[in-house]
This record gives sequence, structure tokens and C-alpha cells, in this order.
Amino acid sequence: MAEFRLETERLVLRSWRDADLGPLHELCNDAEVMRYLGPHQSLAELEAGIDPHRVWQVELGYCFWPIERKSDGLFLGFCGLKPGLKDSPIAHMLEIGWRLRRDCWGKGIAREAAEASLDWAWRNLDTNEVVAITVAANTRSWGLMLRLGMHRVEDGDFDHPALAENDPLRRHELYRIERPR
Repeated sequence: MAEFRLETERLVLRSWRDADLGPLHELCNDAEVMRYLGPHQSLAELEAGIDPHRVWQVELGYCFWPIERKSDGLFLGFCGLKPGLKDSPIAHMLEIGWRLRRDCWGKGIAREAAEASLDWAWRNLDTNEVVAITVAANTRSWGLMLRLGMHRVEDGDFDHPALAENDPLRRHELYRIERPR
């Protein structure tokens, strides 16, 4: 299958490459980046975590794609779409998500990548909605969800099934956006 490539003014969202593992490891071991996302991850855990995205890209045509800066190819993080979290209320929904290097925060990069991902979904997928999840304390994340036109789903909060009962990140809020008319 040909490499996926989605371009914006400043960014390229594309298929995963083996060379992404090192920069991904650095990203996912930045304490501030992971503050609301969970514990640090080993190289082996991250490599295993990329595998489902490669499968989704082949089987479904989408995944959380690596983001690179168009001007120099620098790995900035990831953004895209994936099947909703198993064993959760969003298991059969299309989920959008993102994670960026700290030096990219506040520059509109996440929004640019997320808008491109949503636009791609509306043009290429037969879905009437896209959802996103975050913890209440992650104001940057839910703030972007609101700027994208998403709204918080009343009574949509749920406990993340992969997190322990006493984990302070367990409770998640659900946001949704409907297909534009």
C-alpha cells in the first residue's frame, strides 16, 4: 500500500516509519506532555503501540498519523483518527486525537492537524460524527476540542477501562462533532 500523506500549509500527516520510534519515545517521555496522558513508555511499549496504527491504516485507511513540519521534516507528534477505545462507551465510534512536542504548543499546530484530520474524515468516511476524550484538567486538549466546534456530551463522562480505579486520570470527558451539513 502506498504511503498515506495529508498536507496542510505547514504540516504533513503521513504513515508511520521505523525512524519515528526515537522521536516518539522522546515525546512520550516528556513529563509535561504526558501530564494528563499517563506514565512514561519504554521503546518496546511504544513500538507495540504503533503496530495497531499501522494495521488501522492498512485496513481502515486512517490512524493517528505522525506529524512532520513541512519545511524540514521534523517529527512534531501525531494527530488523526482511530477506532474508539475498546470496552468503553466510544468503542464503536470514530475518535480523533493528538499529541505534540511541548515546543509546538500554542502555535496552532494541533488545530491545523486536527482540522485536516476532520476534513479528511468528512470527505472519505461514512460517519456522521467524530468523538474525542480527555480528562477535565487537560484544558489545552478540551480547549482545542471546543475551538474545533466539538461540544461536551452531557452525561458522557466515563472511566477509562485501561486505568486503575484509583488513577487520577481515569475519569474522562467525551466531546463530539457532527458532520457538517
